[in-house]
Amino acid sequence: MVQAILGKYEHNIGDITLIPSRGGVFEVVAGDDLIFSKTELGRHATIEEVMDSLDAIIGPVPEEEG
Repeated sequence: MVQAILGKYEHNIGDITLIPSRGGVFEVVAGDDLIFSKTELGRHATIEEVMDSLDAIIGPVPEEEG
């Protein structure tokens, strides 16, 4: 998932941080916005869900030509 995020948004984000956790916690946060929580939904996020949420926050990134 990190590779997909960096592949699309590498020029639009300052950093990405992975924080190890215990107990099955998996959360995706952009700035101060929680965009996915496995704890709240009881399941893992799909890449599409995370990318769609980031598009809503960052805005769509034009596809590179060439």
